[in-house]
Amino acid sequence: MTPLTPVEDNAPVRTVRTGRHGAPAAGATARLPVVVVAGRPNVGKSTLVNRIVGRRAAVVEERPGVTRDRLELDAEWNGHPFVVVDTGGWLGGGDELDTKVAEQAERAVASADIVIQVVDVTVGITTEDEDIARLLRRRVGDVMLIANKVDNERRETDAWEFVSLGFGDPWMVSALHGRGTGDLLDEIVERFKTVDGSELAVGDAVAGAAHDGAATRRRSASDDDGDEPLLGEVDDGIDCPRVALVGRPNVGKSTLFNRLLGEERSIVHDLPGTTRDAIDTVLDTPDGPIRFVDTAGMRRKSRTEDGTEYFAMVRALAALDLADVVLLVIDATEGVTHQDQRLAERIGASGSPVVVIMNKWELVATEDRPMILADVDDRLAFLGESPVVKVSARTGMGVHRILPALRKAVEAYHRRIPTGELNRAMRSIQVAHPPPGSRIRYAVQGAIDPPTFTLFATRRLNATYLRYVERKLREEFGLGPTPIKIRVRLRG
Repeated sequence: MTPLTPVEDNAPVRTVRTGRHGAPAAGATARLPVVVVAGRPNVGKSTLVNRIVGRRAAVVEERPGVTRDRLELDAEWNGHPFVVVDTGGWLGGGDELDTKVAEQAERAVASADIVIQVVDVTVGITTEDEDIARLLRRRVGDVMLIANKVDNERRETDAWEFVSLGFGDPWMVSALHGRGTGDLLDEIVERFKTVDGSELAVGDAVAGAAHDGAATRRRSASDDDGDEPLLGEVDDGIDCPRVALVGRPNVGKSTLFNRLLGEERSIVHDLPGTTRDAIDTVLDTPDGPIRFVDTAGMRRKSRTEDGTEYFAMVRALAALDLADVVLLVIDATEGVTHQDQRLAERIGASGSPVVVIMNKWELVATEDRPMILADVDDRLAFLGESPVVKVSARTGMGVHRILPALRKAVEAYHRRIPTGELNRAMRSIQVAHPPPGSRIRYAVQGAIDPPTFTLFATRRLNATYLRYVERKLREEFGLGPTPIKIRVRLRG
């Protein structure tokens, strides 16, 4: 893990690459091809994306409207890496949320090298299918028509009616069972070589450079994925801190995520639970590259619905466990709730440093602000020296203070203290307040991420004295918001 490198505060912030695990390969000059999977709701787009990447990365459920944000994933077929983008169901009409989902899909299509329009052979051509095809025919670039749910030869006959959409013969697949997906991927890789005449990363040598150091386990698109994890731990080779934005539903995580990125990367809506996938984006910031991860809102298990909401929470918890630093976003107008405390306890158990973000601060009355901050200190006291940053994600007020807070948290997380300095501090600590019935002979730092100290003592040390030691170590070495682990070993 490379620590953040401080540079000028006025340096620009730039998006490097977006996606769940995507990042530019070190030293790679050619760009990876981008394949966007589009279509109306509930035609099997996410199932097809999961089949392509070889794991259940996208939430799948037997009802429309499950996918909302666009989800970018690294994929590979026969040594050729590319990026596949899952999009939400595209509807021409609908409410405000449907419109925002369609806008995200349109942004993805605009940057695609190949667009795959997925249709449902069991339903036939719908008005939405025709509207999407009409829009895609206007774009410059390659479009492939995929007739999904062709589970047997009888369904193949039904698929030919989709020729009228104007994209030639449809590719017949069953994303659920893997039927025809291998041939489809062969065709996609073949089209990379001629798309737009651009220099795309389709050679084996570039594939090796793009995935240097990656630990992704690739599998055939026709293999059964029943035993795959819900969220694969993918190492894309880029060495940067991972920062997860977590909090209750509707506290402004996605708004803050978009504000940090400078673009509408996540859908923002007043409806709680709008975000479902854990969407991550690597930013090139003044402090070096940082991976920000927007997660779904988490609430009590008793109030979590089965299906989509459950799997969204699973992905949020997985992103939390993988994070190096956590931004705990709290609605300042409501203060610290019981659920905020429960989330903070879960973050503390993960061992990651925490930066508390009080969002919607501009809506708090001036006379109420001291009481709100005192409540934060009281209810989140177990987080130690975690900084509290007061922001307005909607207007951008105070957002510039987040990067410096992250910088300090990451530096403390990686801090290693020389053994000599540590033991001089331990002697001073014991002189000021000797441990009752015991003596600390010496101490060593056994690990970082977070700093972990082992105390060699003559007798057991009680919890009160260990809290005293932790507090003095923080003060002496400026460890700030990072968690500290202290272990005690007895003589002999």
